[in-house]
Amino acid sequence: MVSAVSSTNSTAAASSAGSVTTAADMQNQFLTLLVAQLQNQDPLNPVDNAQMTSQMAQISTVSGIEKLNDTVQSVTSQFSMMQMLQGTNMIGRTVLTEGNTLAGLGDNKYTAAFDLSGPAANAKVQITTAAGELVDTIDLGTADAGRNYFSWDGTGYQGDTSQLRFSVQATNGNQSVSSTTLSPQTVISASTANGNLMLELGNGASMAYSSVKAVY
Repeated sequence: MVSAVSSTNSTAAASSAGSVTTAADMQNQFLTLLVAQLQNQDPLNPVDNAQMTSQMAQISTVSGIEKLNDTVQSVTSQFSMMQMLQGTNMIGRTVLTEGNTLAGLGDNKYTAAFDLSGPAANAKVQITTAAGELVDTIDLGTADAGRNYFSWDGTGYQGDTSQLRFSVQATNGNQSVSSTTLSPQTVISASTANGNLMLELGNGASMAYSSVKAVY
């Protein structure tokens, strides 16, 4: 009779094991197997308490991991919503991003910026067409390391100012100073992609928020 009970319990346990899909199912299956094991254990060789405790700890760990995953997914979703809220606050603002185009200030005045790797005794900005034709040169004189802004009066230029570009030449004695050109762009919309906040700019480009150099 004992062997019959053992066979029945084993069969039920095996059938149930095939449908385990979640930590809760695994926990229920474990308890079913544990009861069957206790009911059919050899009285002369009972189940070891340490082994039983270890099995219970393992099933608790599995259950805890599933709850942790649910928590992480919830936090990730909330973080994405916070990013979108942050993005909407950026709409209409001007950001600096790597580029070599100018931004209009009105009254034919234009501006942009650049970063220098070190101080320069002589720095100049060259305004060119998209094809590279020189339009004007701005002599800035000395320039500090780091962020530098400049403005240009385009009153005398009759071409398409949206196609203008600029470059920076900076030297300190006989040594050239490397520079990174920066373009002001207006943010027109925001979105998220792969967990990153993305900004859509007025020039049609899209950039990650982490690439923004400055906001004003």
